[in-house]
Formats: sequence, C-alpha cells, structure tokens
Amino acid sequence: MTMARPLDIVVLGLALRSSWGNGHATTYRALLRALLQRGHRVLFLERDLPWYADNQDTPDDLAGCISTYRSVDALMDRHRDHVAFADLVIVGSYVPEGIEVGRWVQAVAHGTTAFYDIDTPVTLAKLVRDECDYLEPELVPGYGLYLSFTGGPMLQTLRQRYGANALPFYCAVDPQRYAPESAPIRFDLGYMGTYSDDRQPALERLLVQPAREWARGRFVVAGPQYPPHIAWPDNVARVEHLGPAEHRRFYNEQRFTLNVTRTDMVAAGFSPSVRLFEAAACGTPIISDSWPGIEEFFVPGREILIARGAEEVLHWLRDMPERERCSIGAAGRRRVLAEHTAEHRAKTLERYVDRIAPRRHSVRSTRSVCNDSAT
Repeated sequence: MTMARPLDIVVLGLALRSSWGNGHATTYRALLRALLQRGHRVLFLERDLPWYADNQDTPDDLAGCISTYRSVDALMDRHRDHVAFADLVIVGSYVPEGIEVGRWVQAVAHGTTAFYDIDTPVTLAKLVRDECDYLEPELVPGYGLYLSFTGGPMLQTLRQRYGANALPFYCAVDPQRYAPESAPIRFDLGYMGTYSDDRQPALERLLVQPAREWARGRFVVAGPQYPPHIAWPDNVARVEHLGPAEHRRFYNEQRFTLNVTRTDMVAAGFSPSVRLFEAAACGTPIISDSWPGIEEFFVPGREILIARGAEEVLHWLRDMPERERCSIGAAGRRRVLAEHTAEHRAKTLERYVDRIAPRRHSVRSTRSVCNDSAT
C-alpha cells in the first residue's frame, strides 16, 4: 500500500554501499526498500571510508539513494537542508563521529529525529564504561525516538537511566530476496557471520565439535576476519565472504543452519539477529543458542531448535526424520512472513512517527532520493 502523505526521510548510517564485515548493510537495505515501496522518499548518508569504498556491493535499486561525505564538516555543508527539512532524520549506531553528527542533527532538524541502535547491548555497555564514540548520555533524550534492536527489559533501562523514548525496532527480512529455492543440499549444518571473540566459543561448541565427532557430516562457516590460527576440521568448508546476493543460495544449500549470539546480546536477551529472519524466510530449519526472549520470535521445538551442546546438535543432524525437519523450516518461514518482514518494520516506523509528530509536508523536499523524479 502506498502512503497518502509520503515522508522525506534522511538516514545517517554506518554503510549501505558494502556488506563486507558490515552486518548493518542488509538491515538498512531491507528497510529502505520497504520504505520506498510504501511511497516514502529516502536519502542515505554515509561516511566515505576506504574499507567500504574498496569493497562495494551496492544493489542497483538503491544506488541512487546514497550520498557520501568525507568529513563531518562536509556533511554539515552539503546536507544541511536535507537534514533540516526532512520529516524524519535517523542516526544509526557506529556512525563515525556519531556524537558530533548527533549534536548537529538535533540542532538543525525541524522534523522528528531518531537514533537507530542496531547494537543496543553493546551501546549500553560502552556508555557505562564511557567508551562509546557514537553516542553520549546527554544526546539520548534529545532524540525523539530511540529505535532499539533489543526489546525486553533493556528498553526500561534506556527509559529510566537515560531518558530515552525507547521502542523496539527489530531487524527484518526482505522476502523477495530470501525464500526457498530448488538447490542441491551441500551441507548438513552451516553458519554465516563475521568473526567475533565472544561468539567463537558457541561456534566451537555447536558446529566445530559436532564436525569433529561426525566425520561424514558436511559443515560450512562463511564470514570474514577469522584468525588464521583456528584449526578447522577437514569436513568444515570455509568461505571468506558472501555478499547478500549469495545468502539465499547459501541457506538453501543447508539441511540446518546455525545461529550464535554475541555475549552482550545473550545477556540482554530479546536481540534477534537479522540472520535468524533471513534463514527462516528461506525455509531452512534453524539451530540456535539459547537467550532470554527467543520464544517471543520463534516457538522452540516447532519453529526453531534450541541447542545447549554438541550432543543435541548431532542428534538433530543424524536422527531427525526428514518430514519433521521440513516442518520446522516451514513453520519458521510462516512466522517470519507473518511478523518480521521489512514491510512490517516500515509500518511500525510510520506508527512511531505518527505518535510523536503530526504528518506534514516538508518545507523543502529531500533531494537525490531513489523515487524522486527530479534526480
């Protein structure tokens, strides 16, 4: 459905051009597509960093939405009017010099401002240690909305300790890009994610150990930045990087896929990874580590499998009847399509904005946006 009164939206995020080592990219891409399909005008501003500039995989349909800037001064000079007259300005977590950017946005924006935290537990841990370089406590209540990747009790912490108008805003999936397809099954269990020290023990316990104990099994780990000293079993294939265009095939080539969660997010709970929704949308049964609130998103045993150790994983891989395996995958897909698509999130964002600011036509429309015929 197209909105009767579209919004002009400016997003200042980590990076949209590259998904290399950047889990934010697929989340932003899905959300922006849904907003555009609903008739909104979107401009995504990102810092021109060499790492992302050298590893671009920008989808053609979003290329026209992106504008880069080389410094905060350049951002302020070139995009002041875009920010000032937008209906909604979103600043994301991990934006370079995000504190300075946030102060400027709050000072010049006439519309609703929002902080989109795709890393809420990490952000709060950094704030407590006074180590956060993209958000400071004084900025939090200045944002009209605090869109949190994490729900549950952490929302109360944000509200009570920092004065945030904190609301859950989970990751989501684009069902046009993640769906079942006919592909030969190559792996019994796979995992996709950038290396992190705190996720590695769970990956070792739930994938590497089962691989060692089941030599006939076929396993795969995809993602960058894994240290060269890790000794992978011979039956674990390694893929350095998979662009988003390859994710669908990757999930469809697995009998089961593994989800493991960072320590801060396990402790906070209610922090579903975008990979959960993407794999489920493909109809691939998910084996996940356990964390508080997971049952809010998938029914354990029916829509997802919760593993505590290698023995459980091996039981499912070797002994689960094929009919039951397919049933779990299909149930997970139905849940995602009913509640966790990017269109669901776009509608949620519209409701949030409506609560705190009446709809209005911008004094000046944003420029250089995907669906602006003047660009």
